[in-house]
Amino acid sequence: MQVELRGIAKRFPGVIANHDVDLTIRSGAVHALIGENGAGKSTLMKILYGVQNADDGTILVDDREQRFSSPTDAIEAGIGMVFQHFMLADNLTVLENIVLGAEKMHGIGEKARGRVREISAEFGFDIDPDIRVAELGVAARQRVEILKVLYRGARLIILDEPTAVLVPQEVEILFANLRELVASGCSVLFISHKLDEVLQIADDITVMRRGTTVGTADPATATRQQLAELMVGAELPTPELSADTVTDTPVLSLRSISLVNDTGRTVLAGIDLTIHRGEIVGIAGVEGNGQTELVEVIMGMRRATEGRIVLAEEDITRLSVRKVRERGVGFIPEDRHRHGVVLDFSLWENRILGHQTTAPAVRGPLLNPGGARRDAERIIDAYDVRTPSVHTTARALSGGNQQKFIVGREMSGDPILLLASHPTRGVDVGAQAAIWDHIRRARQAGLGVLLISADLDELIGLSDRLEVILRGRFTAQLDPRDVTAQELGTAMTGGAA
Repeated sequence: MQVELRGIAKRFPGVIANHDVDLTIRSGAVHALIGENGAGKSTLMKILYGVQNADDGTILVDDREQRFSSPTDAIEAGIGMVFQHFMLADNLTVLENIVLGAEKMHGIGEKARGRVREISAEFGFDIDPDIRVAELGVAARQRVEILKVLYRGARLIILDEPTAVLVPQEVEILFANLRELVASGCSVLFISHKLDEVLQIADDITVMRRGTTVGTADPATATRQQLAELMVGAELPTPELSADTVTDTPVLSLRSISLVNDTGRTVLAGIDLTIHRGEIVGIAGVEGNGQTELVEVIMGMRRATEGRIVLAEEDITRLSVRKVRERGVGFIPEDRHRHGVVLDFSLWENRILGHQTTAPAVRGPLLNPGGARRDAERIIDAYDVRTPSVHTTARALSGGNQQKFIVGREMSGDPILLLASHPTRGVDVGAQAAIWDHIRRARQAGLGVLLISADLDELIGLSDRLEVILRGRFTAQLDPRDVTAQELGTAMTGGAA
């Protein structure tokens, strides 16, 4: 299936999101689309998937012009999309998730189950249709999402940052699945900021900058550096620390932290951890092994079943989220839409979120809109957030620009501890370098950082110390100066580092 986009343009009030975009996705090929945050990739994908309508331009599917007014139209034309944030119901089985909304195709019984098994076997997915999604790891959930679009007859699959939460071994499995797909005649549009992976899996590469396509690259001859310069006109950054800034002063101490969730399952067991001033401690783990709950316990979003949390000599075990923040804890959440921004609030209103009791969001007992607007402008400038103004809603920004704004907000006010869950997820290489620089400078000034990331190079490069979490327990402590990404990935899945 070949898809062509010719002269695509999309305009919003005060913003030209796309203009003169040309893109050809060959049949039976993996086509990588790369570009910095705000380059227009997300808008282009929404147009191709029928979420938004182009103002100008043409979409051709196998040389026939198409107009998509909804995702249903795109699906009927053979186009499916797997979003970065999975859209699965945990309490349903794989089969139920796959057939939901497509019951007319094969019903909901044995015929549907047989079709799911057939697709799974054809492409090497090895997924049991009767297992509940809640029991699956992140890599298996991603395969379920791909199965969903294949079940609906997709011949072009759009993958948005598909490796963002996968360890190296899981990436290899995904790439094997993609090679099976293209060998069968399907096409894949692969959107990613991980340039090594782009060069590994892509047959064709298209680069976008400031709303339009600016060039193509041959993965057989291109380098990471060349791709980075095409994207942002800058050298490729590397996550690395310079001088040792770790002090003997603890900023956070966890003692025997355990957590039993609402279903009675133990998700954290006997966690002991100390983070000192000027120290970055990286937590490495396959998603779903307790790192999310660990951060939420520290933040006061959950109550530990057992144990004690001490922040700068004060017991905060039972404090509310607001009081934990007021004690100097910044929080970059893993799910920016759920815990980071209110999409329909303006940026200056989002500057207040979580900081509504501290300056500059307040003056005395009252909110200070002027102070919030001025500080939002400072964040936009310092973190290169691409937006027309502080009055723009968060929804109008790309995911990467939303992330840069959140990082800027949470680094404001001189926190003593930063809980950073995937701080550079979904941002381009230029923004990634800027965020790393901000974290390094804050570390040098004495900030303690708990860093969680699916980017193992980032974890290794930015951490003073690494802890591996598996099934809610710390199972290994590793020296980032001596461990490789492959060894770390092995430790995360239960092997020997």
